[in-house]
Amino acid sequence: MVVLKKQILKSLIPLGLLLVVSGCVSEALNGVVENKANQPIPAKLTAEMRSLKMSPADPILVRIFKKESELEIWKKDKSGRYALLSTYPMCRWSGLLGPKKKRDDRQAPEGFYSVPSSMMNPNSQFFLSFNIGYPNRLERALGYTGDSIVVHGACTSAGCYAMSDTSVAEIYAVAREALKGGQKAFQVQSFPFRMTPKNMATHRQDVNYEFWRDLKRGYDVFEVTKREPKVSACGGRYVIDAKFEDGEPRNPVAPCPAYKTVETQAVAKKRMDDEKAISIALNKGNLLSYVYDDGGMHPSFRTLLKRIGPKELAERTSYDDVPVSRPKAALADPYKPL
Repeated sequence: MVVLKKQILKSLIPLGLLLVVSGCVSEALNGVVENKANQPIPAKLTAEMRSLKMSPADPILVRIFKKESELEIWKKDKSGRYALLSTYPMCRWSGLLGPKKKRDDRQAPEGFYSVPSSMMNPNSQFFLSFNIGYPNRLERALGYTGDSIVVHGACTSAGCYAMSDTSVAEIYAVAREALKGGQKAFQVQSFPFRMTPKNMATHRQDVNYEFWRDLKRGYDVFEVTKREPKVSACGGRYVIDAKFEDGEPRNPVAPCPAYKTVETQAVAKKRMDDEKAISIALNKGNLLSYVYDDGGMHPSFRTLLKRIGPKELAERTSYDDVPVSRPKAALADPYKPL
């Protein structure tokens, strides 16, 4: 993500402050379910699913990247592994890189979340939305506060992830059909940035670095295996793909009981290769440091902001001039499980 210029940030801050509540929207249902929640998945997208050997009923997984201001939908194909279906530009997220810890801090959360059908809101104040499930079990145990953190339409945020109405309608339809198809809940992985060695090295001095290393373990598992990582919590941190001798820990902040990490050779190799690359990047010492005044916005929306201004951007519901990225063809997978 390119850091927004200060004059643009000043014009954006009022957009975020439109929603100063415990979360970024009130999630109370407010009337009759409108037809917008029942719109079918667009024909072009169902055709894309067929080309990728997927069906609307197949499970999904969502990844969010703050710095890049992008939301990805992954979907299981006939092989049983997840494949990228669509990448959506985010119009707005607020706060800084790092986890959300308290109510009204305007932070967008980072971590691993689970979204069942009960968290889908067809009557959202901002077109359509789904609650990502902050605070999760670990965050509640750590004493983090706040609620109603959602992915929604309308280009305004006070802790949420804001999309265009067109994008959130498509995301909502894809998630709805997966849940109807038998998926009990879909995993949301929310990251500060794409967890590449360069990004990790760039942010090595950040107070959240050790937390981000825990997130990266889940990121690496998915990058290599294209399967949903098993997320546990103990010792006040996330533990990925752990097999505990006496079952899952009951207290997320108590010391971790005995466990073994179930890790493929390919995942272990990626992790070690990345650590070497991080060390090399740090030794070169020519990495840029990032300064975040207040959240971010995808470059395509930033360009639109310059053209039409903050007021019209906040009021618009259609963003046909902001493209959604689709995979053009099945690409060779650089990570193959051994």
